[in-house]
Amino acid sequence: MAMWKRATGAIKDKNSLVVAKFITRGAFGDHDLEAAIIKATSHDEHDIDKRNTRMLFSWIRASPNTLCPLVRALSRRMEKTRSWVVAIKGLMLVHGLIHCKVPDARKMGRLPFDFSSFSDRHSRLSKTWGFNIFIRQYFVFLDERAAVWLQDENKTAEDVPLIVRQLLKLRKRQSLLDMLLKIRPRADNMKVPLILEAMDCVIIEIFDVYSRICSEIAKVLMQVHSVGKLEAAMALEILRKATSQGAQLSQYFEFCKKYGVLKANEFQTVTEIPEEDVQELERIINGVSDKTYKNDDFKENDQMATVVREENNRRA
Repeated sequence: MAMWKRATGAIKDKNSLVVAKFITRGAFGDHDLEAAIIKATSHDEHDIDKRNTRMLFSWIRASPNTLCPLVRALSRRMEKTRSWVVAIKGLMLVHGLIHCKVPDARKMGRLPFDFSSFSDRHSRLSKTWGFNIFIRQYFVFLDERAAVWLQDENKTAEDVPLIVRQLLKLRKRQSLLDMLLKIRPRADNMKVPLILEAMDCVIIEIFDVYSRICSEIAKVLMQVHSVGKLEAAMALEILRKATSQGAQLSQYFEFCKKYGVLKANEFQTVTEIPEEDVQELERIINGVSDKTYKNDDFKENDQMATVVREENNRRA
């Protein structure tokens, strides 16, 4: 059965390459682009074609005008597929695009295809339900991630106080982290190289998002004594959320280490929000605080943010 599925997938990929050759021959370079996408998102769950993936990113960096044709071609393939293998490879490719150093990639907005109700049609539901959930949750995160980037590009009105802008940004980042923590393998048959590779991407993204959260919290704490009670209440809500997420992150990484996700072993500890900071904000709201904040507690997270962003750049 497994051999039959691999043979069927290979035939589908070859047919797609033949079709792409005819429908794109009118535009210079489009065939090569389409062929690279098909190979990078092949039906073979045992093969992760990093060569064609790297080639696609190289083309985009060399010629940013390639981005739109690439997104269109990838969307066509994603809209047609009913294979969990092709879907996950496509989402990983999108994840790489989001981190690609091309300004237009930040303006892409929400994803041009919809996997929110994805269901594999190549195998029985009893075998694919875990992959279906994984794809849906991965898609939901990437879709929101791309939308948040676009919102960041469109600057908030200048009449909104800086501290409020920072707090609103923190809320968005914490929402992204919640989405990331839902992405995990849930079925016993999901311990395969493709899922582990996707989980490596998720782990790197988690530390990027969480370190940005801690960095922004440090900035907020430096200003919190000069704001009103409303802003302090918003900050308190965010700190409490960060405390809860820190505990969830520790559990998540323990799960990933046991499951065999390699990147989870590279990040040994999670720096949680000190409880005294939460208590201090409560005192500010009650009007009884005289403490001056320092951001020393978050320097470690700023350094980790730099490491994570460098790792993202290497992967892209």
